[in-house]
Amino acid sequence: MIFANSDNPLMQSSPSDQLPSLPPFHLAVQVHDLVAARDFYGGLLGCSEGRSDSTWVDFNFFGHQFVCHLNPKKSAHAIHYNEVDGHGVPVPHFGVVLDLDRWSEIAERLKEKNIEFVISPYIRFAGEPGEQGTMFFFDPSGNPIEIKGFRDLNSLFAK
Repeated sequence: MIFANSDNPLMQSSPSDQLPSLPPFHLAVQVHDLVAARDFYGGLLGCSEGRSDSTWVDFNFFGHQFVCHLNPKKSAHAIHYNEVDGHGVPVPHFGVVLDLDRWSEIAERLKEKNIEFVISPYIRFAGEPGEQGTMFFFDPSGNPIEIKGFRDLNSLFAK
């Protein structure tokens, strides 16, 4: 994977970067404010910025092409929640799967910045196949994000 913002410790290479490479995904979402999106994705999450225009901006979201398109009328209107492990998971959502050490670093950084979590960082399936850390939070435009962390990334699809 390519992490163009290597001066940010959260975007530096880790053991999970040595896994077989996958094609990067492309995802575009609506945001109500491009300045807020740049502060959140670039400043807080450390995603480097790629191309942009007056109504959109590309980010390197952990090696994937993530685009924020301006919709000044976007609001964090009614979001659907599915019950999973006693938590209301916002649907739809997007995110990334990292190794557990990187996941922990990001969780600590978000806590230090007083990000309001929809689901605070915790470990699911402890001691079982597929053990993983998970956390959910919203960007400033109300887009739900999940970041997962696995002790063993080869157990991503374990039952």
